[in-house]
Amino acid sequence: MVSSHRWRRSPLTDGGIHIRPLAAQAEVRVGTDIASLAVSAAGPNGFSNQDILVISHKVVSKAEGSTRLLSEVTPSGEAERIAAAQARDPRQVEVILNQSARVLREEHGVLICVTHHGFVCANAGVDESNSPAEDTVILLPADPDSSARSIRAGIAAQTGRPAPAVVITDSFGRAWRIGQVDVAIGCAGLHPLDDWRDRADRDGRTLAATEIGIADAVAAAADLARSKDSGQPLVLVSGLARFITPEDGPGAAALRRPADQDMFLR
Repeated sequence: MVSSHRWRRSPLTDGGIHIRPLAAQAEVRVGTDIASLAVSAAGPNGFSNQDILVISHKVVSKAEGSTRLLSEVTPSGEAERIAAAQARDPRQVEVILNQSARVLREEHGVLICVTHHGFVCANAGVDESNSPAEDTVILLPADPDSSARSIRAGIAAQTGRPAPAVVITDSFGRAWRIGQVDVAIGCAGLHPLDDWRDRADRDGRTLAATEIGIADAVAAAADLARSKDSGQPLVLVSGLARFITPEDGPGAAALRRPADQDMFLR
C-alpha cells in the first residue's frame, strides 16, 4: 500500500484540472511503438512531467500481441458446458478460462472471473469491441504496470525530457451499481492511492478507512473526454501534479485488495 504519510502533496493549482483527448489514431498493429504514437499525438507542445497520459488498454494489448484469433481456439469440455448454459461462443469461453485464475460466477451470459493479474472483472477482460480483425478478441496486457513503465521510459527517451505519468485503463462494471467506469489496470509515475488513514478530517476526527483511489479517479475522468467510438485512445490530464512522482512507483497493483481482506472472495 502507498501511504500519504510518506509523501507531501503540493496544493491544488488555481488552474484546476484539464482533460483533453489527443488526436484520433490509425489502427494499432502488433509491434506499434505506443511511446512514439503518444509523442506524435501530443503535437509540438509535447508533454510535461506535470501531466498524466491516460491510455486505453486495447491499443497496448494490440501492440503487444495480446489478442486471440477464435478460429485457432479449440474449446475444452468445460468451455462447451459453460457456453451451452450461458449462450456463449465456446471458443470465447475457452479464451476467458485461459485468462482466469478462478471463475466466481456464471450468470446472464457473463462470467465473473479473477484474472491471473488478480483483477475481478467480467469475462476476464476478454472483449471483441475495437478488435483488429474479424473473429478476434482482445485480452488484457500480460503485465499492465510493466507496460506503463515501458511507455513512460520510451517517451522520456524520445523527448529527452522527464516523461508524464502513465495510466492504462479498462472499463469495469461495479458491484451494486449499474454502468461501467474506466479504472486503472496499470500505472507508472503516479501515486495510485491517497491514504488518509490515521489522519484527521477538518473537524479533528481521525479517519480509519479512507483511501482515495487516485489512479482509478484519473482513469474515469479521462474517459469522459472521449467517446467509445472516437478512435482516441490517448487522453492528457493536467493539474494533478501533486500526485505525480519521478519514480514509477508501485503501479496499479497497489489498488488490488489482497485476497485475505476481500470479504467476497473468501
